[in-house]
Amino acid sequence: MKKILIIEDEESIRMALEDDFRLDNYDVVVAVDGLDGLAKAAEPDINLIILDIMLPGMNGFDICKILRSKGIRTPIIMLTAKGQEIDRVVGLEIGADDYVTKPFSPRELQARVKAVLRRMETDPDDKSENLYRSGGLEVNFPQYECRVNGKVVSLTTHELELLKYLIQNRGQVIRRDELLNEVWGKDVFVTPHTVDTHMANLRKKIEDDPSQPRFIISIRGVGYKFISV
Repeated sequence: MKKILIIEDEESIRMALEDDFRLDNYDVVVAVDGLDGLAKAAEPDINLIILDIMLPGMNGFDICKILRSKGIRTPIIMLTAKGQEIDRVVGLEIGADDYVTKPFSPRELQARVKAVLRRMETDPDDKSENLYRSGGLEVNFPQYECRVNGKVVSLTTHELELLKYLIQNRGQVIRRDELLNEVWGKDVFVTPHTVDTHMANLRKKIEDDPSQPRFIISIRGVGYKFISV
């Protein structure tokens, strides 16, 4: 049974989420403020975190940053306010794996959770290479580790899965809709802009000069191509 931590201070939302996920056969832990949430998020048996941004004690951004700085890779889905694009962008940049905008449907959130957990369970010994090295970039896919010029770089789950798929298909132009289906899944609704945001974040982390990328090349109006250097 997968264990989900819900960090949410609004009682009605928290209770509804708790009931929905328990009915869907998850083990659910809750926290009502940022400090309690941070402590529970560090527990090793947590499989996924649903994290609100606006929390008493410590906001969701700070919780996410602290967890990632400590090397805790537990997937995080952030809950953002309607229309707050900057919240979504910041959340992805600091290491969140996905986001859902309030108000949201329980079905949508459950689909996002299942998609993220499914990606985490993907067998690393499939057709992909377990270890990739090129031009100072080194990625160990089974260990979810990335290094650039010998320095450890922290990638979110989506960023690593995007990189993995691009490397698997290096030299080929990959359309945005293909990346959406392969990385997020066909049962989750996200827009092509989400791919662009994650790709921009990925470039910042692995490219020496993101404005002049060596590895991830944009193909205007189509998608992206990975080049070994």
